[in-house]
Amino acid sequence: MTHTLPFLLQVVDPQLPMSDGMFALVSLIKVAVVFGIYMGCVAYTTFLERRVAAWIQDRHGPNRVGPQGIFQVLADGVKNFMKEETLPGGASKVLFILAPALAFIPAMLTWAVIPFASPLPIPGVGLVDMVVADLPVGFLFTLAIGSLGVYGITIAGWSSNNKYALLGGLRASAQMISYEIAMGMSTVCVLLLAGNVHLNTIIMQQASQGWNVALLTMAFFIFAVAALAETNRVPFDLPEAESELVAGYHAEYSSMRYSMFPIAEYANIITSSSLMIALFFGGWDIPFTQWDNLPPWTITKTLLTMGLYVGKVIFFVFTFIWLRWTLPRFRYDQLMAIGWKVLLPMALVYITAVASAVLGLDAAGLARGSYAFRGAMLGMNVVFVVLVFWVLDRGRIVSPAFSRVERERIAKLRDVSARSDLLSGKGA
Repeated sequence: MTHTLPFLLQVVDPQLPMSDGMFALVSLIKVAVVFGIYMGCVAYTTFLERRVAAWIQDRHGPNRVGPQGIFQVLADGVKNFMKEETLPGGASKVLFILAPALAFIPAMLTWAVIPFASPLPIPGVGLVDMVVADLPVGFLFTLAIGSLGVYGITIAGWSSNNKYALLGGLRASAQMISYEIAMGMSTVCVLLLAGNVHLNTIIMQQASQGWNVALLTMAFFIFAVAALAETNRVPFDLPEAESELVAGYHAEYSSMRYSMFPIAEYANIITSSSLMIALFFGGWDIPFTQWDNLPPWTITKTLLTMGLYVGKVIFFVFTFIWLRWTLPRFRYDQLMAIGWKVLLPMALVYITAVASAVLGLDAAGLARGSYAFRGAMLGMNVVFVVLVFWVLDRGRIVSPAFSRVERERIAKLRDVSARSDLLSGKGA
């Protein structure tokens, strides 16, 4: 009787954790359902980009295949599968075939540890966490697995036995490694406030202390810029700049092998958006209320928090697309200079300031969730934002059109040019 009592209580009360056998079964179902939906979202992100680009440029976009062109994604997929697979002469066959998978798989695995809703109570099953794998070191897992994507790009360029693809792979790997450092450093500030690397704990910390985007705006800015560079999006799309690199590291790929690289890019966009939401925008938390963070858990809470999470992801995906069709591309020296000379020193200074502030406020006896603690962190954050964007930068560094030539030097050159035109009679 004592052995069957926990099972009977679990059947009666869905607020209890699942048994080991039920946990394994539910985990398999979550993997199949969540990743199926995720792949569908990745596919239709390509359609969303084409429609948003058309809207920005005052065009129609894809509108022929199906109502409003919604089946264009299926047509593109069939076309890619039907195209001829090519293998360059002299290429390393095994690595050439393996490289697209090495770029795609990390993008998929990283998303597995990001929570997307409050727990779901199921009668007879128990309390189901709305995350594929609720790892206690989920945040560290995202950094570790996400950094593996650079191997796929590097190997793709090297295994093609093409000097242009090799140059594209080297440039891409240098870019991704450079911005991974700034991205990892920016998240240290989040860990200082949360005191934990469990993503659900970080979300709960924001529910009680306020979203980190308000308390750690500079960390969010560094993370967002690094995420753009990690996903090879404009203005950091040098790895795929056709005019400079002959299509970059994937120059020798065709058919579905080529498509794996754009699919990995769009998967990374959704994953980066989800990670930004979890770290800086409260995750699935509904702001200005504690109702969704406390038991008893209900289906209504799960659906509402999931809907808010999906809305946040759509907003950030739209922002990624919007930036691509708005900003010009950096020069490569500008791209590397921003990563090493701007973002990395900024992250180091900001970590020092946040750690000192947290240590001082803790020593003063202020509770992490108190208004005094949040007010002090918000005030320090405002000072940093004003100092960086309105005092130090003034549109000179955070701008793709920034030139190393000083404005006074440009004025002198223009004056010399004007006088030369007058002396030669061109201005007459």
